[in-house]
Amino acid sequence: MERILVIGGARALGAAVARRAAKDGYDVVVGARDLAAAEALASEIGATAVRVDLQDESTLAAAAERLNDGVDHIVTTGSAPHDVRATELDRDKLLAAFTAKVVGPMLVAKHFAPVLRPTGSLVLFSGVVGWRPGPGSLVKGVTNGAVEFAARHLAADLAPVRVNAVSPGVVDSGLWDRLGDKKAALLSKSADKTLVGRHGESNDIVETVMWLLRAGFVSGETIHVEGGSRHKFS
Repeated sequence: MERILVIGGARALGAAVARRAAKDGYDVVVGARDLAAAEALASEIGATAVRVDLQDESTLAAAAERLNDGVDHIVTTGSAPHDVRATELDRDKLLAAFTAKVVGPMLVAKHFAPVLRPTGSLVLFSGVVGWRPGPGSLVKGVTNGAVEFAARHLAADLAPVRVNAVSPGVVDSGLWDRLGDKKAALLSKSADKTLVGRHGESNDIVETVMWLLRAGFVSGETIHVEGGSRHKFS
């Protein structure tokens, strides 16, 4: 049975990936900063839980030590949004955003490279905003764009372990529920910006991740799952 560690696996897309991986017969480890939330999901799906905080390298080292008998796949979905214009940037939040998206995954590679099996993979998460600049998206855009380069370079560094990135568009993953009545308008607007005429669903992303786990001849790539919105400019 292949083992998969899902970092950020206690909520939203990470939880969706963890649930699907458990259903498909993987030995799932739910990694999250909130250990109680990770344990709750792990109990639900028959997995195990471990505390992983991309802002705290010591938790990565501890998790790698705990899983030192081997890991086949790691999926990291962590983020720390800082959606402001340049004039409103907060340095600490800026650094947290880069740590979650770029520095953190590099440190995941540092600590887990010795335990990742050579036929395994590392899947990073980017996002469409990296290719569609807009006001207030500076930090998210630059960090998401950097993930593409991180995937390429880590693929060369960790070979034969495969490294790829998934770049979602706007997805109804549960994160937008905080908008309340405004959520429907956001999803409708995002649908209008795609070529396929709809917003994304969690399963669109989950299917892509599960494919990448099995795609043994794909490495160093960013897979865009955003309905073609990068190609629609009107």
